[in-house]
Amino acid sequence: MPTSPQTASPATPQRHAPRNLWHLFTTFTVIALQGFGGVLAIVQRELVEKRGWLTNQEFIEDWSVAQIMPGPNVVNLSITLGDRYFGWRGALAASLGMLLVPMLLVIALAVLYNHWSASPAVAGAVRGMAAVAAGLVAGTACKLAASLRSNPLGLWAGLAFAAAAMLALAWLHWPLAWVLLGLGGASYALVYARLAPARAAAAPVHKEEA
Repeated sequence: MPTSPQTASPATPQRHAPRNLWHLFTTFTVIALQGFGGVLAIVQRELVEKRGWLTNQEFIEDWSVAQIMPGPNVVNLSITLGDRYFGWRGALAASLGMLLVPMLLVIALAVLYNHWSASPAVAGAVRGMAAVAAGLVAGTACKLAASLRSNPLGLWAGLAFAAAAMLALAWLHWPLAWVLLGLGGASYALVYARLAPARAAAAPVHKEEA
């Protein structure tokens, strides 16, 4: 049975959390309906800044896990977050929120676009939305970069790995799997090495028996 994230000690600020399954479903439905051209900026603002269900650092960690799992990133994130609060019922409610209403809307829009796609006005609007979506993703990346200061990698190492990933994908056109295995493996090894002293200090000391 999943533990409720709302339980907190008196010294710890109480975590904001979805009130029930319906709240979880409607929140992800709202997120999905705002995600024209890309949902990263929307989901970060809704879950971190507006609702406070995650901190920026937690969002980056959960989004990183969602990216390496098969399937759409934001759906993977919704399943993870829903399961964290309400178990399998939460995972189902969150994923349905991401998919159900948007699926019906996309079907309707696809029919309309198929009819009007030859219109220069429609083509121009689509190109304009793509530019705005790119700006939203870039703005979200700048906001999330601030949390690298508290990351075990450190700010400059984190920025270096981010720049290397952008270079590998955008300029060298490496397959995503290679980037994840190569740069992801290297960053994992570096963090593991940097956390080694903390692990050693936290390990229990076993005294030799007389």
